[in-house]
Amino acid sequence: MPPETLLRGLPLAVLAVSLISVPILLLEPQGLPRMRSLETELGGVQAENAELRRDVGKLRTEVKELRENPTAVERIAREQLGLVRRSEVVFQFERK
Repeated sequence: MPPETLLRGLPLAVLAVSLISVPILLLEPQGLPRMRSLETELGGVQAENAELRRDVGKLRTEVKELRENPTAVERIAREQLGLVRRSEVVFQFERK
């Protein structure tokens, strides 16, 4: 065959191979269905990351307040640990 005939037939051969292989590659389990499931998973991970960023921001604010404000430390000691000052008197009542 002359080289000119091969050059004319090459684009048609590439097109034919593409028309057959592209749908096969898209529809196989590692193709388009896998991409869609990964996109869904990515959306969930991004939402979880956003929630974790908000939590980290809240915790940083709380840590800053505890470092700079002794009243906040006292409040937490009283509420969460049940501590009192030495000069305070504690009365305990039974619940009925």
